Amino acid sequence: MSERVEPRFDETIHAPHRLRICAMLSAVDRMEFGALRDELDVADSVLSKQLKVLTSAGYVMLDKPQGLGGKVRTWASLTRAGRRALQGHLAELHRLSEAAGLPR
Repeated sequence: MSERVEPRFDETIHAPHRLRICAMLSAVDRMEFGALRDELDVADSVLSKQLKVLTSAGYVMLDKPQGLGGKVRTWASLTRAGRRALQGHLAELHRLSEAAGLPR
């Protein structure tokens, strides 16, 4: 049985790029920095800033394993707290849309 998600507006997640990052990461175990950047169509610096905010909030974890040839790639994953926060935020947005009488 899954635990009930409490609707809760989360200003950290609500920013457009951060909401999209969390949504993308919720669908996978982890995602490489370049793939996130390309999907968002933003500069490295923009993505880095957004990931820093999410990491500071405890919503995203970054891993930088050394790959073949010594190249380091950055991987991002949504933490358990991040997943709960995203679910709560989406539940609140759903609640607000229902309160406004918007159709599903």
